[in-house]
Amino acid sequence: MSQIRLIKPDIAFDEVEEEFRDIFATGIFTRGTNVEAFRREVAEFTGAAHAFLATSATTALWLGLKALGVGRGDQVIVSDFSFPASANVIEDLGAAPVFADVDPATYNMRPEVLDALIGPRTRAVMFVDALGNPTGLGRIKEICDAHGVPLIEDAACAIGSSEAGRRCGSIADVTCFSFHPRKLVCTGEGGAITTDRDDLAEWLAVKLAHGAQGSKGLVLDFVDYGYNFRLPELAAVMGRKQLAKLDAIVADRNAIRDRYIEALGPLGFVPQTVGDDVTYNVQSLVFTVPDGVDRDELILRLRGRVETTIGTYALSSTTYFAGKYDNPQPVAAQLEASTITFPCFSGVDVDAVVDAVRDAVGRDAHG
Repeated sequence: MSQIRLIKPDIAFDEVEEEFRDIFATGIFTRGTNVEAFRREVAEFTGAAHAFLATSATTALWLGLKALGVGRGDQVIVSDFSFPASANVIEDLGAAPVFADVDPATYNMRPEVLDALIGPRTRAVMFVDALGNPTGLGRIKEICDAHGVPLIEDAACAIGSSEAGRRCGSIADVTCFSFHPRKLVCTGEGGAITTDRDDLAEWLAVKLAHGAQGSKGLVLDFVDYGYNFRLPELAAVMGRKQLAKLDAIVADRNAIRDRYIEALGPLGFVPQTVGDDVTYNVQSLVFTVPDGVDRDELILRLRGRVETTIGTYALSSTTYFAGKYDNPQPVAAQLEASTITFPCFSGVDVDAVVDAVRDAVGRDAHG
């Protein structure tokens, strides 16, 4: 019996074969019609005024921070429970990440923590939709607005999620998405940036065109220096196919999540909490393990039957950031040690996963 994989992208070759053949026939592998269509469709889907494509969520976050003017000597408050890319881009720009501890139930930045951390050097706040969950994003935006500090949303996991009827991508000053293979929209690698701010959109349009804006006769007019973070045509085709069915994918994943919660709850597993006004895309299906269960040992016991992994990282506890800033956040550290991600994709055998988990923890349905 083969191991049940953690994730399978919701895309098949026959869905893209015709478009791929057209691209090979024309030889237009970059800056073609699919890239432009995908960019436009991301804006329409999220409800954002502007959207731009990038090579990854990491490059998107880096660009977003630069667009907001973040640089040496600044501070950026960032959710502590996230993948290191969230803090890496802050560090790379010469700014200092200020780690904000998270709610033990939602795994997201706590408003009262943020309010206490904002100071004279705060140039931006980075809210991370932990594992795709935007619960609390609107309240964080209100606090940022009250302090006059821009909000950048690390929505790497959150394409298709929403809070209070507004999709991720239309709430923060800048929102950055990932199209990595573990995400609901997979282009191999890739990312996107959305914003409603015209000033940021104008800056991004120039920077993402190598600094070009318009032309002088037959040549481009390079009015600034810029970058090449282009998404290729083949990747854009994949993205378009999945974005078109994303709402159905989200509904399917929530049904799978409900089955897991019903089956694993009696064993003592506690799911990530989602707000009542939130549509959660279930990018990663994460639970806190029961009391008395060693999470690392559980992952090892499941290996060979079920592929699992940790929830994500406590950034302030990583070797680099702990050594430089020595500012550990207790809730994030506890979540890093006690959360586990289970397989969640269309057609996953939930019963087989639950049976394997039950065997691994040595408990029946009554504890």
